[in-house]
Amino acid sequence: MSNPTQTQSWQKLSQMTSDASAPKSVSCDGVSIDFSKSMISNDIWDGLLNLAADQNVERARADMFSGEPINVTEKRAVLHTALRSGTNSEVLNVLNQMRAFVEKTHENNKFTDVVHIGIGGSDLGPRLVCDALKHLPKAMSVHFVSNVDGAHIAEILKPLSPETTLFVIASKTFTTQETMMNAKAAKSWLGALPVADHMIALSTNESAVTEFGIDAGNMFPFWNWVGGRFSVWSAIGMPIALTYGFDVFQEFLNGAKAMDDHFVTAPLSENIPVCLALYGVWNRNFMKRPALAVLPYAQNLDHFAAYLQQTDMESNGKSVDRNGDFISDYETGPIVFGQVGTNGQHAFHQWLHQGTDIVPCEIICIKHTHYDADHHRVLNAHAAAQAQAFFEGRSNADNSHRHYVGARPSVMIKLNDLTPFTMGQLLAMYEHKIFVQGVIWNINSFDQWGVELGKDLAQSLLA
Repeated sequence: MSNPTQTQSWQKLSQMTSDASAPKSVSCDGVSIDFSKSMISNDIWDGLLNLAADQNVERARADMFSGEPINVTEKRAVLHTALRSGTNSEVLNVLNQMRAFVEKTHENNKFTDVVHIGIGGSDLGPRLVCDALKHLPKAMSVHFVSNVDGAHIAEILKPLSPETTLFVIASKTFTTQETMMNAKAAKSWLGALPVADHMIALSTNESAVTEFGIDAGNMFPFWNWVGGRFSVWSAIGMPIALTYGFDVFQEFLNGAKAMDDHFVTAPLSENIPVCLALYGVWNRNFMKRPALAVLPYAQNLDHFAAYLQQTDMESNGKSVDRNGDFISDYETGPIVFGQVGTNGQHAFHQWLHQGTDIVPCEIICIKHTHYDADHHRVLNAHAAAQAQAFFEGRSNADNSHRHYVGARPSVMIKLNDLTPFTMGQLLAMYEHKIFVQGVIWNINSFDQWGVELGKDLAQSLLA
């Protein structure tokens, strides 16, 4: 990997323009992407695939899956894919530990509520998945606390009973300030009840966990080759298993494994994460578009935009390349934002349709619903209409205010259903998309040093 602007493929792409889309689609196991409104021609697709080859995407992919230390600044492997491979013995031991705890908890029937305390990657992933699957039967009610603002935990705990509440404290180091403040507040709320009976830990710091009062047998570890924003597949996914049962969590892992297999084996031209990544590279680097709108037409994906903001912007919000050199001649990760449809249509879609910036969109829609069919038919009609409006526009010579230029790119991501399996596919697809873009931009997508400065200054101010 090197500066992408120095490749012949980049130079050729810089000379290309497109006013039409190639009729391209890619699919895998009930997930498909329609690129017919992407404003990318066949020649541009060929050029983008050449760029992926020039930047050695396939070799980088092999390095990641084989455990090479591709997180160069921290000298770590990046193996969140091993969490769902079904072959890693360490991972299987923790999964068996999780299953045993979940089944015992459900058999005892002591707890009605689980409160998951974490922040960032220890919060956004499990929160998203639990919300996305809420049409499934629940074994327990689940609640999430992340903000250090005392209002968050106070309002979550207000209707709950200490005797029937189980707390899950998620912090790899068991030192994360926001998480530990909320954990201490929860401990105080339990009063005289034994901490060991009402709290478990998702962590690797056994001494800190036991000092806090949590039984070491109820600590579920994960590893330094699992980045926070890629950790929902690890013990961090415990609230999914507690809420819906371990088999649901396993099916979630299976969906991710299916996308991993597709990513590894499909030719680049038919590879879902690769093609989605190249769509983003074309818009970010050659069309100079700074933002990406993610528009899930599914209410149960209400937390998806927030999840993807962290996964994408913390990964690829970098201005230094893998060699430690400042990047000055090309752009890296975009601004990611979004909202569920049709809410977004009544918020920022005016800007998407008629604003002075052209913002590429990724529209997610679900074929089958677990709710009312008439509502779902209207919802999907709106999704299709937005894609058509972005692409075609509508001319109005008599009234410029009602003129829509069109030629605004979008892709349609289609899922057969919202199931544990398809949620696994969806999240793994975006993980791999982000990885491919990081490879093309020659950046390390797996550190997050920009997060540290604010933490350090906050500690200084508190002192």
